[in-house]
Amino acid sequence: MEAKAVEKFIRMSPRKLRYVADMVRKKDVNKAVDLLTFTPQKGALVVKKAIMSAAANATENHKMDEDLLFISRIFVNEGPTLKRFRPRARGRATKIRKRTSHLMVYVSDGKEEEAK
Repeated sequence: MEAKAVEKFIRMSPRKLRYVADMVRKKDVNKAVDLLTFTPQKGALVVKKAIMSAAANATENHKMDEDLLFISRIFVNEGPTLKRFRPRARGRATKIRKRTSHLMVYVSDGKEEEAK
């Protein structure tokens, strides 16, 4: 059975978050949280928060055992880009793209869902 957590409109580029997400893919939830606690990237805090939220959803909503949980799927999609302008020489302006991300974390206990 799977439980998920979604973080949307994160003010960080998807490329930076994917680097952190790749470190914890297919790991146990407890080991992933420990690893992200000591990771210096700013995206580690966001990914850690989403993993802990998905684990809490699994234990509260689906009654899964917290010790058996592992990250079955984690992926980062691109969100809307905020467009800003910066003044440049000779009266010109250049575009600044402030990128956002959507993060989805799925945790599983490895058991199949029972037929209802």
